[in-house]
Amino acid sequence: MSGIGILVASLVFWVAAWFVNSRLALIHTRNRSVMTAVNLAIPLLFGLALLALWEGVTRGLNVPTVLLPPPSMIWERIVNSTAILWADFRQTYLKAVIAGYLLGCGSGFVVAILVDRSPFFKAGVMPVGNLVSALPIIGIAPIMVMWFGFDWPSKAAVVVVMTFFPMLVNTVAGLGAAGHMERDLMRTYASNYWQSLFKLRLPAAMPFIFNALKINSTLALIGAIVAEFFGTPIVGMGFRISAEVGRLNVDMVWAEIFVAALAGSLTYGLIALIERSVTFWHPSNRN
Repeated sequence: MSGIGILVASLVFWVAAWFVNSRLALIHTRNRSVMTAVNLAIPLLFGLALLALWEGVTRGLNVPTVLLPPPSMIWERIVNSTAILWADFRQTYLKAVIAGYLLGCGSGFVVAILVDRSPFFKAGVMPVGNLVSALPIIGIAPIMVMWFGFDWPSKAAVVVVMTFFPMLVNTVAGLGAAGHMERDLMRTYASNYWQSLFKLRLPAAMPFIFNALKINSTLALIGAIVAEFFGTPIVGMGFRISAEVGRLNVDMVWAEIFVAALAGSLTYGLIALIERSVTFWHPSNRN
């Protein structure tokens, strides 16, 4: 098929997908299984239409692959470079991202409990937290590389810095979300601080905590990849992106972007599923 034919076919597919999605969005039913299928079909169909349009525009208009390679070329690179992509994913995500995410979120949660116990500590830590959270990652990453070396611990340290304060701020806000009537009721039962914390305030704070976990799931991956630009062994997603851009191998760059986007989306989705089961009582999760 010629380039113009590919472009026309992609445009036709885009219009058809747009029409079907508009009809699916109008479906209202009480059947939960049908609504779940519709909610999954709409973004899937939209994504396929976007890929078809991307393929048609790049091939139909002969866009240079250095500027924007077609999805078929990117997929071919992914299939032929699975070993390299897996090694980069293991170095960046399985080592730096997971370690930094767990340490950053865990320490932020613990410090939030301490801040909640001490008004003096809260007055001192929160302004510092707001200041540190505004620091640019390109300023933090080289310092962490000098402190912790070129391997994954320095990237995990960057992730800790990026995820610590969102968890701290959201948890502190969540601990104050319980209403006065509920707190007064706990006092009438002679509940101490820890009983009120575990039975009332932490459950009420769960939507805030999961909000921080979802935000940090993307911040952690971004932080680790950017940190690898400033020094790393010859492996890692950030290293590969930086090196392949210099060689003009843009299809490999897009392959790494695809892997990062897939990992981030799956992590976010997993946290969202856990949130639905934990915060089933919240109005946003009710039918």
